Amino acid sequence: MAGYWLMKSEPHVYPYEQLVADGSTHWDGVRNYQARNMMRDDMKMGDLVLFYHSNHKPPHIAGIARVCKEGYPDFTAQDTNSKYFDEKANPENPRWMMVDIEPVMGLKEIIPLDAVRNNPECDGMLLVRKGQRLSVQPVEEEHFSAVLRMAKMTLEDLS
Repeated sequence: MAGYWLMKSEPHVYPYEQLVADGSTHWDGVRNYQARNMMRDDMKMGDLVLFYHSNHKPPHIAGIARVCKEGYPDFTAQDTNSKYFDEKANPENPRWMMVDIEPVMGLKEIIPLDAVRNNPECDGMLLVRKGQRLSVQPVEEEHFSAVLRMAKMTLEDLS
């Protein structure tokens, strides 16, 4: 059974269109322990991801991705030239993890955050909870399906 997630990226840093062009990418630079633990322990091959553009007007869901490599050490934490360098990370204790994702399908029309917030089917979704800032977060299947319905899609369209 697939898991469902939402991953946030700023479109000026890494937009969904870049994921499509690249074919897949490693999701590096996450420096929150809760998000790290989810990538390390919970995200599995084949899990589906809502690709969310944050820090944009309007913030929105831009596409669907899939986990194509399970959690492994984030090498940027040990790269002194990386903005994500962490002096406490080393090969014995990498501290930070990442997963790889690949594009599944772009949305014909973006789904703005306000549309998700105003959809009663999305009540309780972490994305719309006050104070929820995680860049990687789990999504309940019912909420994932509700978002797909907003995009005039179903889970079957993604298989």
